[in-house]
Amino acid sequence: MICKRWILYGRVQGVGLRHFLRVHGLRLQLEGYVRNLPDDSVEVVAQGEEEKVLKLKKIILQGNGFSRLEDIQEDDFPIGNYGSFHIEY
Repeated sequence: MICKRWILYGRVQGVGLRHFLRVHGLRLQLEGYVRNLPDDSVEVVAQGEEEKVLKLKKIILQGNGFSRLEDIQEDDFPIGNYGSFHIEY
């Protein structure tokens, strides 16, 4: 099991990206969350089997057709009890 944290920069807020990633995170049976940050970026924390977490990263890089990813910051993140993949407000 691994846990990754990504900060997404670009046109990532107001384009349905959080909902899009929530749907995929649930489908992949990941734990974690996605949330908007005050600087107009989006934070994603995903925990689960390595293959599934890396699959979510590929989905992030592809986007939802409305988002435009300009930069991504990736960090290992502590394993925790995040519950099912959800949107944090």
